[in-house]
Amino acid sequence: MIIDIHGHLSPPEAAKRFPMPPSLTDVDGMLAARAEAGIDLTIIGSPVGAGAMARVPGVDNYAQPRDRLRGFHAWMSGLIRKFPDQLRGYVYANPFGDDDHLEGVRETLADPAFVGLITTSSVHGELLGSQRADSFFALAAEAGVPVLVHAPAEPVGTERVDEIGFVEQIGRFGDVTMGMAMIAFAGWLDKYPGLRLIGATGGGAMALLPERLQTAARPRHWSGGAPPSGRPGPAGPQTAGPQTAGPQAAGPRNAGPQADGPRNAGKPSADPVAALRRMYVDTSPFSAAHLSLNAEVLGPERMLFGTDSPPMAAPLEDFVHMIEKLPVDKAAQQLILGGNAEALFDLRSRP
Repeated sequence: MIIDIHGHLSPPEAAKRFPMPPSLTDVDGMLAARAEAGIDLTIIGSPVGAGAMARVPGVDNYAQPRDRLRGFHAWMSGLIRKFPDQLRGYVYANPFGDDDHLEGVRETLADPAFVGLITTSSVHGELLGSQRADSFFALAAEAGVPVLVHAPAEPVGTERVDEIGFVEQIGRFGDVTMGMAMIAFAGWLDKYPGLRLIGATGGGAMALLPERLQTAARPRHWSGGAPPSGRPGPAGPQTAGPQTAGPQAAGPRNAGPQADGPRNAGKPSADPVAALRRMYVDTSPFSAAHLSLNAEVLGPERMLFGTDSPPMAAPLEDFVHMIEKLPVDKAAQQLILGGNAEALFDLRSRP
Protein backbone atom coordinates (compact mmCIF):
# COMPACT_ATOMS: atom_id res chain seq x y z
CA MET A 1 0.00 0.00 0.00
CA ILE A 2 1.30 3.46 -0.94
CA ILE A 3 0.19 6.34 1.28
CA ASP A 4 0.93 9.95 0.36
CA ILE A 5 0.92 12.02 3.55
CA HIS A 6 1.36 15.40 1.82
CA GLY A 7 -1.30 16.51 -0.63
CA HIS A 8 -3.50 19.59 -1.02
CA LEU A 9 -6.93 20.38 -2.45
CA SER A 10 -8.95 23.61 -2.26
CA PRO A 11 -12.66 24.37 -2.58
CA PRO A 12 -13.67 25.94 -5.91
CA GLU A 13 -14.81 29.15 -4.20
CA ALA A 14 -11.28 29.67 -2.83
CA ALA A 15 -9.92 29.80 -6.38
CA LYS A 16 -12.31 32.67 -7.08
CA ARG A 17 -10.95 34.63 -4.11
CA PHE A 18 -7.24 33.82 -4.23
CA PRO A 19 -4.62 33.09 -6.92
CA MET A 20 -3.69 29.40 -6.95
CA PRO A 21 -2.56 26.66 -9.36
CA PRO A 22 -5.57 25.14 -11.19
CA SER A 23 -4.59 21.65 -10.02
CA LEU A 24 -5.65 22.51 -6.46
CA THR A 25 -9.33 22.39 -7.40
CA ASP A 26 -9.15 19.46 -9.85
CA VAL A 27 -10.30 16.62 -7.60
CA ASP A 28 -11.04 14.15 -10.40
CA GLY A 29 -7.67 14.80 -12.07
CA MET A 30 -5.85 14.40 -8.78
CA LEU A 31 -7.49 11.06 -7.98
CA ALA A 32 -7.02 9.74 -11.52
CA ALA A 33 -3.30 10.56 -11.48
CA ARG A 34 -2.89 8.77 -8.15
CA ALA A 35 -4.71 5.68 -9.34
CA GLU A 36 -2.41 5.54 -12.36
CA ALA A 37 0.70 5.91 -10.18
CA GLY A 38 -0.46 3.23 -7.73
CA ILE A 39 -0.96 5.61 -4.79
CA ASP A 40 -3.73 4.17 -2.65
CA LEU A 41 -4.44 6.87 -0.06
CA THR A 42 -3.62 10.58 0.22
CA ILE A 43 -3.84 12.79 3.30
CA ILE A 44 -4.80 16.31 2.27
CA GLY A 45 -4.73 19.58 4.18
CA SER A 46 -4.14 23.30 3.99
CA PRO A 47 -1.31 25.09 5.84
CA VAL A 48 -3.31 28.32 5.54
CA GLY A 49 -6.76 26.99 6.44
CA ALA A 50 -9.27 28.90 4.33
CA GLY A 51 -6.63 31.49 3.45
CA ALA A 52 -4.17 32.00 0.61
CA MET A 53 -0.79 30.39 -0.04
CA ALA A 54 0.14 33.36 -2.22
CA ARG A 55 0.79 36.87 -0.95
CA VAL A 56 -2.52 38.75 -1.15
CA PRO A 57 -2.78 42.37 0.06
CA GLY A 58 -5.10 42.67 3.03
CA VAL A 59 -5.30 38.91 3.70
CA ASP A 60 -4.00 37.67 7.06
CA ASN A 61 -4.10 33.88 7.14
CA TYR A 62 -3.79 33.91 10.93
CA ALA A 63 -6.94 35.98 11.50
CA GLN A 64 -9.55 33.48 10.37
CA PRO A 65 -12.68 33.29 12.53
CA ARG A 66 -13.82 29.89 13.73
CA ASP A 67 -16.92 29.78 11.52
CA ARG A 68 -14.84 30.29 8.38
CA LEU A 69 -12.54 27.44 9.34
CA ARG A 70 -15.54 25.29 10.23
CA GLY A 71 -16.89 25.81 6.71
CA PHE A 72 -13.54 24.93 5.14
CA HIS A 73 -13.21 21.74 7.15
CA ALA A 74 -16.83 20.81 6.43
CA TRP A 75 -16.04 20.99 2.70
CA MET A 76 -12.96 18.82 3.19
CA SER A 77 -14.88 16.30 5.30
CA GLY A 78 -17.58 16.05 2.67
CA LEU A 79 -14.96 15.41 -0.02
CA ILE A 80 -13.35 12.68 2.09
CA ARG A 81 -16.72 11.03 2.72
CA LYS A 82 -17.26 11.01 -1.04
CA PHE A 83 -13.91 9.26 -1.61
CA PRO A 84 -13.31 7.34 1.65
CA ASP A 85 -10.92 4.82 0.11
CA GLN A 86 -8.64 7.47 -1.40
CA LEU A 87 -8.61 10.44 0.99
CA ARG A 88 -8.09 11.45 4.61
CA GLY A 89 -7.50 14.93 5.98
CA TYR A 90 -5.52 17.21 8.28
CA VAL A 91 -7.17 19.78 10.52
CA TYR A 92 -5.55 23.19 10.14
CA ALA A 93 -4.30 24.74 13.38
CA ASN A 94 -2.71 28.11 14.05
CA PRO A 95 0.10 27.25 16.52
CA PHE A 96 -0.46 30.55 18.32
CA GLY A 97 -4.26 30.37 18.16
CA ASP A 98 -6.36 31.38 21.15
CA ASP A 99 -8.49 29.07 23.28
CA ASP A 100 -11.53 29.42 21.01
CA HIS A 101 -9.49 28.51 17.95
CA LEU A 102 -7.96 25.46 19.62
CA GLU A 103 -11.36 24.33 20.85
CA GLY A 104 -12.50 24.44 17.23
CA VAL A 105 -9.51 22.28 16.31
CA ARG A 106 -10.51 19.70 18.95
CA GLU A 107 -14.08 19.74 17.70
CA THR A 108 -13.01 19.13 14.10
CA LEU A 109 -10.60 16.34 15.06
CA ALA A 110 -13.58 14.34 16.36
CA ASP A 111 -14.60 13.81 12.73
CA PRO A 112 -13.05 10.49 11.61
CA ALA A 113 -12.27 12.01 8.21
CA PHE A 114 -9.33 13.76 9.90
CA VAL A 115 -6.25 11.85 11.04
CA GLY A 116 -3.78 14.61 11.91
CA LEU A 117 -3.02 18.30 12.25
CA ILE A 118 -1.29 20.67 9.85
CA THR A 119 0.41 23.83 11.07
CA THR A 120 3.12 26.23 9.97
CA SER A 121 6.78 26.37 10.92
CA SER A 122 6.54 30.10 11.66
CA VAL A 123 3.86 32.77 12.06
CA HIS A 124 4.64 36.34 11.01
CA GLY A 125 8.34 35.57 11.48
CA GLU A 126 7.92 33.99 14.93
CA LEU A 127 9.26 30.45 15.25
CA LEU A 128 7.68 27.64 17.25
CA GLY A 129 10.08 27.93 20.16
CA SER A 130 7.79 30.67 21.47
CA GLN A 131 6.01 29.99 24.74
CA ARG A 132 2.83 31.05 22.94
CA ALA A 133 2.83 27.67 21.16
CA ASP A 134 2.50 25.74 24.41
CA SER A 135 -1.27 25.27 24.22
CA PHE A 136 -0.99 24.00 20.66
CA PHE A 137 1.68 21.42 21.48
CA ALA A 138 -0.29 20.34 24.55
CA LEU A 139 -3.36 19.79 22.35
CA ALA A 140 -1.38 17.82 19.76
CA ALA A 141 0.13 15.59 22.43
CA GLU A 142 -3.24 15.05 24.11
CA ALA A 143 -4.97 14.23 20.82
CA GLY A 144 -2.21 11.77 19.93
CA VAL A 145 -2.30 12.56 16.22
CA PRO A 146 0.63 13.39 13.91
CA VAL A 147 1.35 17.02 13.06
CA LEU A 148 2.58 17.98 9.59
CA VAL A 149 4.75 21.09 10.06
CA HIS A 150 4.44 22.95 6.77
CA ALA A 151 6.01 26.18 5.57
CA PRO A 152 3.82 29.30 5.74
CA ALA A 153 2.82 31.40 2.77
CA GLU A 154 5.31 34.08 3.79
CA PRO A 155 8.44 32.46 5.23
CA VAL A 156 10.92 34.18 7.48
CA GLY A 157 13.25 36.54 5.66
CA THR A 158 11.26 36.89 2.44
CA GLU A 159 9.26 40.00 3.28
CA ARG A 160 11.17 41.97 0.65
CA VAL A 161 11.45 39.19 -1.94
CA ASP A 162 9.16 39.65 -4.93
CA GLU A 163 10.03 36.52 -6.93
CA ILE A 164 7.36 33.97 -5.95
CA GLY A 165 9.42 31.07 -7.32
CA PHE A 166 12.23 31.89 -4.90
CA VAL A 167 9.79 32.26 -1.99
CA GLU A 168 8.15 28.90 -2.78
CA GLN A 169 11.24 26.80 -3.39
CA ILE A 170 13.94 28.41 -1.24
CA GLY A 171 12.28 30.56 1.40
CA ARG A 172 9.78 27.94 2.48
CA PHE A 173 12.45 25.24 2.55
CA GLY A 174 14.51 27.41 4.88
CA ASP A 175 11.52 28.17 7.07
CA VAL A 176 10.81 24.47 7.65
CA THR A 177 14.49 23.96 8.49
CA MET A 178 14.41 26.66 11.15
CA GLY A 179 10.98 25.63 12.44
CA MET A 180 11.90 21.99 13.01
CA ALA A 181 15.27 22.92 14.48
CA MET A 182 13.64 25.35 16.89
CA ILE A 183 11.10 22.75 18.02
CA ALA A 184 13.96 20.38 18.84
CA PHE A 185 16.06 23.13 20.45
CA ALA A 186 13.24 24.58 22.56
CA GLY A 187 12.47 21.30 24.31
CA TRP A 188 8.88 20.67 23.24
CA LEU A 189 9.51 16.94 22.84
CA ASP A 190 10.97 16.86 26.34
CA LYS A 191 7.84 18.50 27.74
CA TYR A 192 5.41 16.51 25.56
CA PRO A 193 7.03 13.13 24.75
CA GLY A 194 3.92 11.98 22.88
CA LEU A 195 4.35 14.55 20.10
CA ARG A 196 4.58 13.08 16.60
CA LEU A 197 5.95 15.74 14.28
CA ILE A 198 6.55 15.52 10.53
CA GLY A 199 8.71 18.04 8.70
CA ALA A 200 7.26 18.79 5.27
CA THR A 201 9.59 19.29 2.30
CA GLY A 202 11.83 16.55 3.67
CA GLY A 203 12.17 18.53 6.90
CA GLY A 204 14.17 21.15 5.04
CA ALA A 205 17.84 20.68 5.90
CA MET A 206 17.15 18.74 9.13
CA ALA A 207 19.62 16.00 8.24
CA LEU A 208 22.45 18.56 8.18
CA LEU A 209 21.69 19.93 11.63
CA PRO A 210 22.68 17.42 14.36
CA GLU A 211 26.17 18.82 14.92
CA ARG A 212 25.01 22.44 14.65
CA LEU A 213 22.18 21.87 17.13
CA GLN A 214 24.59 20.26 19.52
CA THR A 215 26.87 23.29 19.31
CA ALA A 216 23.90 25.65 19.68
CA ALA A 217 22.88 23.91 22.91
CA ARG A 218 26.44 23.80 24.30
CA PRO A 219 28.45 26.62 22.69
CA ARG A 220 31.95 25.77 23.92
CA HIS A 221 33.42 28.71 22.04
CA TRP A 222 31.64 30.95 24.60
CA SER A 223 33.48 29.17 27.44
CA GLY A 224 30.46 27.39 28.78
CA GLY A 225 27.70 29.92 28.23
CA ALA A 226 26.11 31.86 25.40
CA PRO A 227 26.03 35.67 25.53
CA PRO A 228 22.82 37.43 26.58
CA SER A 229 20.24 37.80 23.83
CA GLY A 230 20.06 41.55 24.13
CA ARG A 231 16.27 41.37 23.85
CA PRO A 232 14.00 43.11 26.35
CA GLY A 233 12.08 41.09 28.88
CA PRO A 234 12.92 38.53 31.57
CA ALA A 235 15.58 35.93 30.91
CA GLY A 236 13.75 33.00 32.47
CA PRO A 237 10.80 31.00 31.22
CA GLN A 238 7.45 32.71 31.07
CA THR A 239 5.33 31.82 34.07
CA ALA A 240 2.13 33.71 33.39
CA GLY A 241 -0.95 31.85 32.26
CA PRO A 242 -2.20 31.73 28.67
CA GLN A 243 -2.85 35.07 27.07
CA THR A 244 -6.35 35.95 26.02
CA ALA A 245 -7.35 36.56 22.46
CA GLY A 246 -7.93 39.86 20.78
CA PRO A 247 -11.01 40.61 18.71
CA GLN A 248 -10.11 38.10 15.97
CA ALA A 249 -10.76 34.75 17.56
CA ALA A 250 -8.49 32.60 15.43
CA GLY A 251 -5.65 35.07 15.11
CA PRO A 252 -2.41 35.01 17.08
CA ARG A 253 -2.57 36.12 20.68
CA ASN A 254 -0.55 39.16 19.66
CA ALA A 255 -0.25 40.66 16.22
CA GLY A 256 3.46 39.96 16.03
CA PRO A 257 6.40 38.63 18.04
CA GLN A 258 6.32 39.61 21.70
CA ALA A 259 8.50 42.51 22.73
CA ASP A 260 7.77 42.23 26.46
CA GLY A 261 8.52 38.57 27.11
CA PRO A 262 10.85 35.73 26.18
CA ARG A 263 10.79 34.41 22.65
CA ASN A 264 11.54 30.81 23.51
CA ALA A 265 9.71 28.23 25.59
CA GLY A 266 12.35 28.38 28.32
CA LYS A 267 15.53 26.43 28.89
CA PRO A 268 16.79 24.79 25.65
CA SER A 269 16.53 21.04 25.36
CA ALA A 270 19.26 19.10 27.12
CA ASP A 271 19.66 17.02 23.96
CA PRO A 272 18.17 18.69 20.86
CA VAL A 273 19.84 16.16 18.60
CA ALA A 274 17.90 13.33 20.24
CA ALA A 275 14.72 15.37 19.82
CA LEU A 276 15.50 15.95 16.15
CA ARG A 277 15.97 12.23 15.59
CA ARG A 278 12.51 11.55 17.04
CA MET A 279 10.87 13.61 14.29
CA TYR A 280 9.69 12.40 10.90
CA VAL A 281 10.13 13.85 7.41
CA ASP A 282 8.24 13.44 4.16
CA THR A 283 9.77 12.64 0.78
CA SER A 284 8.35 15.57 -1.20
CA PRO A 285 11.72 17.15 -2.13
CA PHE A 286 12.28 16.07 -5.71
CA SER A 287 15.92 15.26 -4.99
CA ALA A 288 17.54 11.84 -4.80
CA ALA A 289 20.49 13.30 -2.88
CA HIS A 290 18.19 14.85 -0.26
CA LEU A 291 16.24 11.61 0.24
CA SER A 292 19.43 9.57 0.49
CA LEU A 293 20.81 11.90 3.17
CA ASN A 294 17.57 11.68 5.16
CA ALA A 295 17.72 7.88 4.94
CA GLU A 296 21.35 7.90 6.10
CA VAL A 297 21.02 10.39 8.96
CA LEU A 298 17.42 10.01 10.17
CA GLY A 299 16.76 6.46 8.98
CA PRO A 300 14.05 5.05 6.69
CA GLU A 301 11.84 4.42 9.73
CA ARG A 302 11.51 8.22 10.05
CA MET A 303 10.54 8.85 6.42
CA LEU A 304 6.99 9.07 5.06
CA PHE A 305 6.08 9.10 1.39
CA GLY A 306 4.79 12.54 0.40
CA THR A 307 4.55 14.41 -2.89
CA ASP A 308 3.18 17.92 -2.14
CA SER A 309 0.95 17.21 -5.12
CA PRO A 310 -1.19 19.04 -5.93
CA PRO A 311 0.23 21.59 -6.60
CA MET A 312 3.66 20.08 -7.43
CA ALA A 313 3.54 18.92 -11.02
CA ALA A 314 6.32 16.30 -11.24
CA PRO A 315 5.02 12.89 -12.43
CA LEU A 316 3.81 10.94 -9.41
CA GLU A 317 5.42 7.76 -10.73
CA ASP A 318 8.79 9.51 -10.47
CA PHE A 319 8.25 10.13 -6.75
CA VAL A 320 7.64 6.42 -6.26
CA HIS A 321 10.66 5.46 -8.37
CA MET A 322 12.91 7.70 -6.28
CA ILE A 323 12.00 5.68 -3.18
CA GLU A 324 12.60 2.44 -5.04
CA LYS A 325 16.11 3.67 -5.96
CA LEU A 326 17.14 4.61 -2.42
CA PRO A 327 20.13 2.66 -1.06
CA VAL A 328 17.95 0.77 1.45
CA ASP A 329 16.47 -2.72 1.30
CA LYS A 330 13.00 -3.54 -0.02
CA ALA A 331 11.52 -3.79 3.45
CA ALA A 332 12.70 -0.26 4.27
CA GLN A 333 11.31 1.02 0.97
CA GLN A 334 7.91 -0.43 1.85
CA LEU A 335 8.05 1.28 5.23
CA ILE A 336 8.67 4.62 3.53
CA LEU A 337 5.99 4.11 0.89
CA GLY A 338 3.24 3.19 3.32
CA GLY A 339 4.13 1.14 6.37
CA ASN A 340 5.39 4.04 8.46
CA ALA A 341 2.32 6.15 7.68
CA GLU A 342 -0.08 3.30 8.36
CA ALA A 343 1.38 2.92 11.85
CA LEU A 344 1.93 6.60 12.64
CA PHE A 345 -1.58 7.66 11.62
CA ASP A 346 -3.12 4.50 13.09
CA LEU A 347 -4.95 3.93 9.82
CA ARG A 348 -5.79 0.27 10.44
CA SER A 349 -8.02 1.11 13.41
CA ARG A 350 -9.77 4.07 11.76
CA PRO A 351 -12.94 3.71 9.71
